[in-house]
Amino acid sequence: MIGALIQTRMGSTRLPGKILKEVLGEPLLWHLCERLKFSEFIDEVIILTTKKKSDDPIVDFCKVNKLKYFRGSEYDVLDRHYQAAKKFKVDVIVRITSDCPLIDPQVTDRVIKYYLDNKGKFDYVSNCHPATYPDGLDTEVISFDILEEAWKNAKKPYEREHVTPYIWDNPEIFRIGNVEYKKDVSMEERWTLDYEEDYQFIKIVYKNLYEERQIFSMGDILQLLKESPEIKKINEKYAGVNWYRKNLDDLKTIDESKTRTEK
Repeated sequence: MIGALIQTRMGSTRLPGKILKEVLGEPLLWHLCERLKFSEFIDEVIILTTKKKSDDPIVDFCKVNKLKYFRGSEYDVLDRHYQAAKKFKVDVIVRITSDCPLIDPQVTDRVIKYYLDNKGKFDYVSNCHPATYPDGLDTEVISFDILEEAWKNAKKPYEREHVTPYIWDNPEIFRIGNVEYKKDVSMEERWTLDYEEDYQFIKIVYKNLYEERQIFSMGDILQLLKESPEIKKINEKYAGVNWYRKNLDDLKTIDESKTRTEK
């Protein structure tokens, strides 16, 4: 079974409760899940949140929308993914974070297909190492066996909190594959959700392109921004700002500092 595991929680210092903010009368998490339902490969969408009471609204959302969900560790997110995949018997994990409400199922399918077509060649496939697609279309694909290996062996705090660094930081152990766009637009196209300006940008994209029971594509968004460049200006001050990467680098620095101190 191929399962899309969506990592999400209500806590965000930059934009609290961002994934349940509404666009066109529905939470952004609903839009994300609906878009992934158009994937040709994904069999099940599973929401991964924490055991904190503040994340109860996410569970309520899942119950109302009949979505499978799993509650696990807030900081050991690798364990949260592993336990969820184990519980729901997911053979191939498609990892997507909830700050990607403009995810393109065709792009996601391209990553999944590349993984499936090269299963004997790669252990891990993504479109973000290195990134070339717009920020907000990130997709990672691994098997349960590889996830389990990382779960057993990853020891550093940042490896546990960010799920896959142990895999792509060890190319001598794991075979890494990457799907690239025809040109690198990752630093200029910001479609992810971290700040209020991102939310306003995403709202306007949906208002311009959304049609019920249809999915607008990455190409549709690029065309919209070409025709209406003022939309891109809404959150352009954050273009190239990757909070995930910055946080990961900060955690690595802290971990390396601790290691030197211990020695």
